[in-house]
This record gives sequence, C-alpha cells and structure tokens, in this order.
Amino acid sequence: MRRAIVLAACAVVTAALAAPAQAGSSSKQGQNTEYVVLYKDGASLEQAHAAVKAAGGTIVKENKEVGLATVRSTSMAFAADAGKQSAVDGVARNRAVGEAPKLARAAVNKSQAVEKEGRQGGHGGAGTSSQAPSAEPLADRQWDMKQIHATANGSYKKEPGDHGVLVGVIDTGIDGTHPDIAPNFNRALSRNFTTDIPVDANGTEVDGPCEHPSCVDPVDEDDNEHGTHVASTIASPINGLGIAGVAPDVSLVNVRAGQDSGYFFLQPVVDALTYSADHGIDVVNMSFYTDPWLFNCTNNPADSPENQAEQRTVIRASERALAYAHRHGVTLVSAAGNGATDYTKTIIDGSSPDYPSVPGEAPYSRTIPPSCISEPSEGQNVIAVSALGISTRKSYYSDYGNGYVAVSAPGGDSYDTADGKADVTKAILAAYPKSLAQARGELNPDGTPNVPGVVRSCKGSTCAYYQYLQGTSMASPHATGVVALIVSRYGQRDRAHGGLTLSPDRAESILEGTATEHACPTPRAYTYTRQVRQADGTYRTVTATHTCEGPQSHNGFYGHGIIDALGAVTN
Repeated sequence: MRRAIVLAACAVVTAALAAPAQAGSSSKQGQNTEYVVLYKDGASLEQAHAAVKAAGGTIVKENKEVGLATVRSTSMAFAADAGKQSAVDGVARNRAVGEAPKLARAAVNKSQAVEKEGRQGGHGGAGTSSQAPSAEPLADRQWDMKQIHATANGSYKKEPGDHGVLVGVIDTGIDGTHPDIAPNFNRALSRNFTTDIPVDANGTEVDGPCEHPSCVDPVDEDDNEHGTHVASTIASPINGLGIAGVAPDVSLVNVRAGQDSGYFFLQPVVDALTYSADHGIDVVNMSFYTDPWLFNCTNNPADSPENQAEQRTVIRASERALAYAHRHGVTLVSAAGNGATDYTKTIIDGSSPDYPSVPGEAPYSRTIPPSCISEPSEGQNVIAVSALGISTRKSYYSDYGNGYVAVSAPGGDSYDTADGKADVTKAILAAYPKSLAQARGELNPDGTPNVPGVVRSCKGSTCAYYQYLQGTSMASPHATGVVALIVSRYGQRDRAHGGLTLSPDRAESILEGTATEHACPTPRAYTYTRQVRQADGTYRTVTATHTCEGPQSHNGFYGHGIIDALGAVTN
C-alpha cells in the first residue's frame, strides 16, 4: 500500500515558513525538530503560546478547536521543558502516525491472485452484465453490493442518495478526475492537509521527489490508490460506466490526511476531522490507524517514558477531535483493522513504532492489554466495521472482538473459495487511477489491462479503470455509504451549511438496527485454511483459528449484523 516510510521531522507547512522566530530556552541545541503539542483543556491560547515559547519552540501550525499545534524547536530538551508547563497537556515528536491498513493491497497479489486453473482475469472490456438494463456494466462483478442489497433492484430504486449529503473521505486523496468519480466529486469543499515528504530519519525514501513545487498535491489527485478505491465504493455514480457505489447520488469530499506513502500524521488527521465538523460533512470514512503505534498504551512497561508520553498525547488529541466532529453532526465510520486479532484480548504486537522518529528506531515486541487503544477505530462514537468475504464469513485478516465491532460489511477475502486458493474476484472491485496503472506497467499499449486484478470499462470514447483490493479498508466505505443513504432518507435541512443533516447517534442507531443479524459460526472457534502459492508454483497450507464470542444479536465477528442498504432506507 505504501511506497516507503515518511519523515515527520522534515514536514513542511508552507504557510508556517514565514512565522517569526520566537525566543528559545537555554537548553542544549540540536537539529530543528518538529513536535505536536496538546494544550491543556481550558488553557487560553495566550497561555499555550507562552508555554511553547518558554520551552524554546516556534508554532508552525495550530488547530484551535482541538488545541493542538505543530511546533519546531532546536532545543534537545523541548519535550521535557514543554511537558512541565501548566498550559500543556502532552508533547510528542511529530512523525507519521499511521497508515492505511497494510493488507488492503498486499493481500491481493495481482500477479498471483487468480490461481484457479481455467479462471479468466479481467483483461479489458466491460464484461457482460446479467443485471437489469439500468445496472452498471460491471455490476455482475460487484458481489459486495449484492450482499448488502445495494443494487438496481434494491436500494438504488428506493434511495440512491441526495447530492446535498456530503461524505468526507479521510484518506490518501481522491482521483477526482476519474470518470466514475468526477460527477459526484465536490472539488470546492475538498482539502489536502498533508505535505509530501521525500525521506525519513534513516534517509529511506518516503513519498519520493515532490511532484509539485509546494510538495502539496492538488485536491483531485491520489498517488496511492487507496483513497480512490474507498471513494468509489461509497459513491461511484450510475452513469453507464463501470460500477456504482453504495450511495450513487451523494457528494464526495476529499479531506486528505494521508501521505502518498500511506502514513498519517496526527496534526493532519485532527485537522481533517475538525474541518469536516466545521463544513457540514455528514459522515466521514476513516480506513487507517492514527499512530506509529498500532495500539496506544498510556503506561506500557515496554515503552520508554518518551514513548508513553507520545501515546498519551495521541489518545487525548484524537479523542478531542472525534468528540468535536461528533458534536457537530459528523457520523464517524472506521475500518476495524487487518491484524486478524481479537481487540478485546491481550495480544502481542511487534509492528510498532512503524515509523522512525530518530535514526535507527525500529519496531519492537510489546504485550498489548485490552486497555490500549487503536485510534480511531476504538475511539468514542466511532463505528468500527469488520470485513466479510463473499460467503459472508469473517475475512481471514479482519480484526474482531465482542464489544469492539459495531457492524460488518463486505471487504473481500480472496481465499473465500471452495479449495482455499486465492481468487482475485473475491476481493472488492472499485475505481483505480489510470496514472497509477500506467506507471506500474499494468496496461498494454492499447490501454487494455495486462494483469488479472485490473479491469477496464468504456462508454463511447471514455474509458475508466478499476482494481480488486481487499481489507477492512474496503468494508468501512460500504458502511459509510449506507450512512449516507440514511442521512439522505431521514435527514432534515441543514440550516447552517445547506443540504441535509442527521444526528450521528440516530444514523448509527438506524445502521445497526437495520443490519441483518448473523450468528457466530459453529463451532465458534473457526479455522481458516488457506492454500498460499509459493514462488515455485507449489502451495503451502496456512491455518489460523479465530473464536467468535457473543449472541446472534451482537457478537465479535459481525457486531450488530451485516449492513443492509435496502433495509436501512425502507420505512
């Protein structure tokens, strides 16, 4: 999913370069380093600014709604000195704090995923649809929409969505020029809160050379693919081309917080949430985790005091931003995660920190109790979505947990097959930027795809590209789309911003109340058996057992049930 790793310490906020230097402390001086500083709840801006200055810092960016600032300092004692200030609630090095879930792309190896003998990949053409004449050309490939009744004879007929409903995609960007996204793309409201960064603290390439002079991509660009796929699943229009999303008539707003490489900084994530709250966004999709630590622990003995302080800061800042968005009418939907673990149990995690804030830093093993928090999926008022395969089994990679998962939705499972061998068509098909397909050598000279995971659809002289991906990143936008339909169906006029609005609590209640209950498998300890193809063409059997807890009405695999687009908009 990502090209490399991101360097937060070198992040550039263009407007901040003109900020006047402030007096620093007399602490030992080092290289100019960035930090995120969380102000104490109730402290005035004047008090917070004075505290930052006293510790030797210069504010380069500030979110006043949440009380979070990006600060630069050459003082090697800045974090310690700032932490002693009464107006400061937390300090952490500013680094990439998250990434779009790793398995979303990696789990579908395009060169090997279609492995069943005699099965044809999607090499160009729109396919032959068996759907009604009003269905999109590739509707027959959208098993995911059939699973939740988002079809021409289902929810599309009852409620296709209202264009005044705004869906924020907090991700790596949206290709707003994609022919199957452009009709629903709101360029005017879209914002990019990130700045591309070439290398990390170890000199490893992150986003690579900047493609634009400011290192800030336009709001209609996605150099990663992840955000475009998510946006397409939510709201690709019914236009006689390719596919249709869950809510084909609502509006998409790019609220970008992720780097090209797939990592997310704390400050952009907070900024994206508060922007959504202030501009009438009705629902946001968050298919990422916000932290270099997959799990934030406040006092894990395996962590240094500095790392404990960083994790506490991330939790506090994230929760403030989520609460602000919820208070302002934003329904919050998040991917549950792709680690194949039960979030309600004590586990071992060796993936964090996944980004080096200082040279030589690397992930290390930690024991993670349930009290540790993954942001934003475990945040307050957040709807966590687990992923399902075509058979409605929980996807082998999907995280789970009774009391953690709110609802379930199709996210794809390429191994959900009779023989356990991967089939790319069991993943989720959605829009793919043509520029990326070309750059990766996935298109023939005539424009037809040359890999099984990419599909082309044409309408007259207009052609568009789509790809199969899987992950809870793909499940979450299905639920987001259903929320958009709920707001379209039951919302009231938004006097402040125009369009429609609906209480997030009511939207969540309808989403969960209309989901189709699904019992745990029998036996509850379900064993996944995958036949994983090796480099030499042979197969290796891989097994894993996940235990589902809870009753049919609410359990660890399915939450309140499988989302139902038609049921959600049927009175």
